[in-house]
Amino acid sequence: MHTFKNNKFRDYSVNVICNPRLKNSYIRVDHDNTITVKTPYESKRFINTLLDKKQDWIEKKIQQNALREPLQVNLEDEVLFFGEIISINSEEATLLRKKLHKMKAATPQNIQKAYDYFYKETARNYLTKEIKKYAAIMQLEFSALRFRKMRSRWGSCSSKRIITLNSELMKLDKELICYVVIHELAHLVHMNHSKDFHNLVEQYLPNSKQIRKRLKTMII
Repeated sequence: MHTFKNNKFRDYSVNVICNPRLKNSYIRVDHDNTITVKTPYESKRFINTLLDKKQDWIEKKIQQNALREPLQVNLEDEVLFFGEIISINSEEATLLRKKLHKMKAATPQNIQKAYDYFYKETARNYLTKEIKKYAAIMQLEFSALRFRKMRSRWGSCSSKRIITLNSELMKLDKELICYVVIHELAHLVHMNHSKDFHNLVEQYLPNSKQIRKRLKTMII
């Protein structure tokens, strides 16, 4: 992968991945507006032409990103928890406050680690109870439950019935969290996003369509 300079998108990071095995070229725009081009061709002229052809689509994606609801808050002062910005001096943030006080050096990296620890531990506590509750309601069984910070998805369910939940879920309100929990449990029955899958989710969460739309506005 290498960076690529394009006059029309000079204000954005453009990365190019050249792979001769690819049959077609693809463009992706990430939440931070990084543009990634995957192509079998190394020609600068071809890549520039491709970006020109996809200019309207790329600009539309960038505009959509601008409309997405940001989940970032100032570190050290506040914490986003269950969809609300709360002070780190609040009772709910006791674990985070203790972790911050134990830091040997208040570097941005250490502060971020403290926040990551807070979200992972609170996720382990809250989400374990939630997924067990809904697994019982839906009469489903999973083989293992894992928690980790993920950049591209809120959760996943493997063919081995292992459910992994993003610790960043603790930033969302409880309705959105509930949707993700039921969504991943439904994958134990349907390993796809078919009509049957969505009907199963809807069975346990009648307003799931509206919640899913709202979830898409959240940046991980």
